[in-house]
Amino acid sequence: MKHSKSTTYYSMILSRLFCLIVFMLSLGLFGLSGSISCAWADSNQNNTTESSTVSVSSEGERAVIENTPYAADEFSRANKGTNRAVDKVYRGYTYIQPHENMAALVDVGSFVIVYVPQSQTEALNLSLDNEQDCQVIKDLLYALDNNAAGGNLKIDPDTPWYFTQEEIHTQNGVVFSFNQPVDGRFYTFVIGDDGTDLSENTSTDEVYLNHASFAQLTSSEATTITEAATGLGALAEFSQSLDLSPLWVTLKTTLTAIMIIFILGIIAAWWSLRLPDHWQNAVDAIFTIPMVLPPTVCGFLLLLALGSNSPVGQWFNAIGFPLIFSWPATVIAAVVVAFPLMYRSARGAFESLNPDMLDAARTLGWNEGRIFFKLMLPLAWSSIAAGTMLAFARALGEFGATLFLAGNYVGITRTIPIAIYFEWMGGNTDVALFWTIVVIVLSFGVIFVLNIWSKHTTRYRRKEVNNESER
Repeated sequence: MKHSKSTTYYSMILSRLFCLIVFMLSLGLFGLSGSISCAWADSNQNNTTESSTVSVSSEGERAVIENTPYAADEFSRANKGTNRAVDKVYRGYTYIQPHENMAALVDVGSFVIVYVPQSQTEALNLSLDNEQDCQVIKDLLYALDNNAAGGNLKIDPDTPWYFTQEEIHTQNGVVFSFNQPVDGRFYTFVIGDDGTDLSENTSTDEVYLNHASFAQLTSSEATTITEAATGLGALAEFSQSLDLSPLWVTLKTTLTAIMIIFILGIIAAWWSLRLPDHWQNAVDAIFTIPMVLPPTVCGFLLLLALGSNSPVGQWFNAIGFPLIFSWPATVIAAVVVAFPLMYRSARGAFESLNPDMLDAARTLGWNEGRIFFKLMLPLAWSSIAAGTMLAFARALGEFGATLFLAGNYVGITRTIPIAIYFEWMGGNTDVALFWTIVVIVLSFGVIFVLNIWSKHTTRYRRKEVNNESER
């Protein structure tokens, strides 16, 4: 009996000692995962803790963890960055931040890195040394990022997350530079620790740049979550949230471009016909070639000719008027790609005129200016009007060269075609469809008005020509 009691006693001691060892090991593991770059990737772990429910606003810009003081605001996602040099210095793959001091999430495939400014953690009394606090941040950012429109750009639930407050942080051979002020903007840069370009997939390290997201961690008291509206309310909400700047940029660009194209196309057509025959073919080919080149080729050539490294671009920079990635660049791109349509229409119309009639006018003492304005233009007006419509439609729908030369800056260079592409790429199909309908209606209206105006003007011009001939 004593032996049995002794055995039971020692078994109890051993079991308690075993539990104590397991508990100590657990504390050690938790301590390791709670460092300044705390990370965890448990395949059985949910994306949010059991006690937390994240509510995301209807527009996807705000999120609140219910029954907690934690929230996120001003969320935005950059589905694509750029690999070009910023301020003439290459710093790696680049994401533009909406503004200074934002929490940043960068998904590089094999892991996710999150930068949180110290000011935001202090305001919310959060610590990156605490796993539960890191989970709070993960819950908010994951919910917003997963809710964001963007096709298949979803974070794998098994992907490990790392957190840091360092503006320049190295993780798994990748250097992340957050909140970097350059040229009046703030950027997040991603580059290899050996200076290598990470914009392409590298199968060895399984590092490939998916996307970046930005948000402002804030208090739930200062954040209002709106429920999604339905019916007429949804339509009103869509109208209020819609950014109309692509429409104004497009109208301003197209109307400016068509005035330039109209004048240059007619002058070029008239001038080319006065050249010797052996020069006409070469000049005609130069004026027409933008019509057969892909728009991206035109944009690339314009970028080479007008970029910051070209003499023309350097001159514009020296006078304080950078040309590329500005609104005038959208006009230049539209003029170059749409000019051949106006030129070919005007030249064909002038070539179809009876040369004997023009010679007869000269024998009557008409000078070349009077012949051009009183005879050639009225008789060729129908073709010129058709060329104007074609050039307007081409300028209205210009995409490739504009994106190359002017970029995609909201309110400055984002035209409707560029907005359609990026809204669709971002998963905002409703907005892309809206702008598509706007382009169709706008094109139809312009063509309809120009047709009526062309017929009326042609009848008037012919009557005027007949009156001049009878004198």
